[in-house]
Amino acid sequence: MDRGWTASDTAELLRMPTASDDKYSRGVVGLRTGSVAYPGAAVLGVEAAWRTGVGMVRYVGPERAASLVLARRPETVTVEGRVQAWVIGSGTDPSVRAESETAALRELLSGVAPVVVDAGALDLAIGGTAPRIVTPHAGEHARLRAALGLGSEGTDAEGVAETARALKACVVRKGSETVVAGADGSLIELPVATPWLATAGTGDVLAGTIGAVVAGVVARSAAEPSSQEIARAAAAGAWLHARAGTIAVVSRGGGPVTALDVAEALPAAVAGVLAEG
Repeated sequence: MDRGWTASDTAELLRMPTASDDKYSRGVVGLRTGSVAYPGAAVLGVEAAWRTGVGMVRYVGPERAASLVLARRPETVTVEGRVQAWVIGSGTDPSVRAESETAALRELLSGVAPVVVDAGALDLAIGGTAPRIVTPHAGEHARLRAALGLGSEGTDAEGVAETARALKACVVRKGSETVVAGADGSLIELPVATPWLATAGTGDVLAGTIGAVVAGVVARSAAEPSSQEIARAAAAGAWLHARAGTIAVVSRGGGPVTALDVAEALPAAVAGVLAEG
């Protein structure tokens, strides 16, 4: 297990824009998130993606969520087009998902672009062929293991690795001690994050952050990223999320913070990593 994931490791997955860059070479991330019941998840994920430093964010979702996204981030593109990584499922409920939406998500999961699979789309991750990064919390991880026919005892890092191998996808088991397992079962354990991150919406911010890092990696790669590169990009996104949480807490005198506070702290986290790296 790689227990020493650091700012320098994260910096390897990021880079400063150059004079030759355009919005596409910096990465384009698409989000198919939010719902009528939970439109704020779309806003938080989009905010996080922009704040992490991609060149473009596309949003596809319900009209109310799209309106809120544009009110907060008017530079967001709300028509479909070129995308280098997707984020799906945040703020959605599979029990009320329309058949047309299920079909659209399955199409993404059988595509070429990497997909960050969160919350309400986790039930569709099994059987997908796209490079996938699933982001369950402990309860969702247990349900995912049950769906895969695995034992209920897999709560430690080795259990996360077993889940990743069975799913043939990267697994980010989020929590105060986040564990990242590559599709081959290789493990990266991140430093313990501030407990102030245990608040509604921070998972949506995490998904958007990881999606942005992955899109940037894809944009800079001459070939399709390997499963190891995908896992490292996921770890970098999770590390940035944790660092942004710490920055947000410190800036407010020790906490508490909201999910939007964390998203707004991401530029400082990225800048610090690039300076250290």
